[in-house]
Amino acid sequence: MGKIIIGADIVSTAGNEKEFINGEAEKLVGKELKEILDSASFVIANLEVPLCREQQPLVKSGPCLIANPDTINGYKALNIKLLALANNHTMDQSAQGFISTMEVLKNAGIDTVGGGMNQEEAAKPYIFELEGKKIGVYACAEHEYGWARDYGLGANGFDPLDSLDEIADLKSKVDYCIVLYHGGREHYRYPTPRLKKVCRKIIDKGADIVLCQHTHCVGAGEEYNGGTIVYGMGNFLFDYVRCEWWDNSILVSVDVSNGFKVEYIPIEQVDHSFIRVSKDPSILEGYFSRSEQVKDDKFLQESFHEYAMWMQKNYYYGNIFKEIMVPTAVSGRYRKAIENCIRCEVHREMVLESLREETQDPMKIQ
Repeated sequence: MGKIIIGADIVSTAGNEKEFINGEAEKLVGKELKEILDSASFVIANLEVPLCREQQPLVKSGPCLIANPDTINGYKALNIKLLALANNHTMDQSAQGFISTMEVLKNAGIDTVGGGMNQEEAAKPYIFELEGKKIGVYACAEHEYGWARDYGLGANGFDPLDSLDEIADLKSKVDYCIVLYHGGREHYRYPTPRLKKVCRKIIDKGADIVLCQHTHCVGAGEEYNGGTIVYGMGNFLFDYVRCEWWDNSILVSVDVSNGFKVEYIPIEQVDHSFIRVSKDPSILEGYFSRSEQVKDDKFLQESFHEYAMWMQKNYYYGNIFKEIMVPTAVSGRYRKAIENCIRCEVHREMVLESLREETQDPMKIQ
């Protein structure tokens, strides 16, 4: 059976640490989902937490996550074969946390993609064979925190000057190409205008499916140029926040036995720290309804503008940019927040959109 199951963000937390350490897969995901994962030929997820014992938190504006290395037993019990490291939390505990994570995963026999000791290593795709087909996986992230440089370790940051060529090169070597893109606006159910262009270009370069993670909510999707794009999968298993966005998610099932067949498995959190296959039809109904809306570029632009205006207070009403012209006046987390809004693709897009007033746009045809 040539079935691949792909999940988004997975993190062990205080609520389920014991079950992860003990490898209690059925408690973590339920009997039905455990059977689905066990029967899959290959399971992929995004590891959004360093596995280490020593705390050396990165200076950043968001939370710095950490998990006991012994929780690796839970990942193994869930039949996970490949974990993506291209995300904004992979460097949360600095270099020592990243190195520890790589060692823990290697010792457990779980492979990685999207992270490395330098940019060249971080950008390397992962290739495996299934049903006589070569499958390639490429993982990248927007530049929020922790991306690798030529001289330093970390996550593979998406670079349109390099990443698109790397995806095209991967496609030339495999039958099917899967791209995991860690980006988009958290808690926003639609792609930003930029993200839609990026994901379509990735398909144009040869990807058969692009899966956007990071948003912590189920978004929308589209079929484009022979490929599939999912703009937001929600979480796999991550109970950091209690809200409807985080509670409902989807797993993506890809069957390569006869072509490249994509299906969706709705899941939901139960008892705060565990997940089960969901019987709630509204999860997929909402996904497909929003997928129809995504086809309309005007709707997408108007929706994004409205959201950006609503989020203004998070960016500059709270004085994030008050000292932007005199950066020596700020330091620590505050300075990192300013830097992040300028550097990270989606935050920069949000800020610029929130500053744009259509009635004052001199380029708009009246």
